[in-house]
Amino acid sequence: MSPTTPTVKGTVPFREYKTWFRVTGRPDEGRPALVVVHGGPGSTHDYLAGLSVYAEHGWNVVHYDQLGNGGSTHLPDADPAFWTPQLFADELDNLLRTLDIADDYVLFGQSWGGLLCALHASARPAGLRGLVIANSPASYPLWLSEMDVLRAQLPPGVDDTLRRHEAAGTTDSDEYLQAMNVFYARHVCRVDPYPSELMASYIETFNDPTVYRAMNGPNEFHVIGTLKDWGVIDELPSIDVPTLIISGRHDEATPVTVQPYKDLIPDSHWEILEESSHAPHLEEPERFYQVLGAYLDKVGANGAPTTTVNGG
Repeated sequence: MSPTTPTVKGTVPFREYKTWFRVTGRPDEGRPALVVVHGGPGSTHDYLAGLSVYAEHGWNVVHYDQLGNGGSTHLPDADPAFWTPQLFADELDNLLRTLDIADDYVLFGQSWGGLLCALHASARPAGLRGLVIANSPASYPLWLSEMDVLRAQLPPGVDDTLRRHEAAGTTDSDEYLQAMNVFYARHVCRVDPYPSELMASYIETFNDPTVYRAMNGPNEFHVIGTLKDWGVIDELPSIDVPTLIISGRHDEATPVTVQPYKDLIPDSHWEILEESSHAPHLEEPERFYQVLGAYLDKVGANGAPTTTVNGG
């Protein structure tokens, strides 16, 4: 990022809480705002920080930390029932209004963030110009059924170890964590060691797992939280903006979980990155930014500078 690229950080009020945000870029370049919605739930913006590169190509890039983690208000004592998809949908709406970008923006949602953005887009907000859904299942029941498929393909004994600890409630044990990492190395991020920006988000979630554990569970493939029966399949036909779908060939969001987006969103295009799992922006950055840049050129303002970039 160029040292001359302006960056504004702060918080906006949301109910009695605060949402942390960062805006990178200039407001007068002629493109919509690009709003980056991270996964989890209960993660942070850090692992998607590379998307701020688009600020050098005329986009105002907005990152934020969803309520409960990062720079936003933490609520470690909140009842698990407090954490709902609607809460985070309301937070996103509030952010767009408060930053005065609700009349001209594109959404990029990764993993859980993709479902959240799809829910938002299904209401057909007037200012939404485009939607990117990256590495997102269309429903958690689909996700869970595919987790069984992926777990069965792990090396002998790994899934047996996982299930033994899940049944016993000992998912914090070292043996369980070691077995869990076998899955993560295949289907979450295939870069070894993990990139620093991904580790930054993991550390934030580890330090305050309130939201992740309430809504998801102890890890990616053992979803026992409030999201286990939730999805956005019924909402997808209502999405009326050009939509780019991205996933990785080795993604924990398998093609079965992603297919409803392609089938049900009228104007959609799906790109599968062959060497990636759940973090193609870190695993195959050159290809990822090529695909995303080409899409952004189509939905951005006419005559604005090209957004295609090489790498992150």
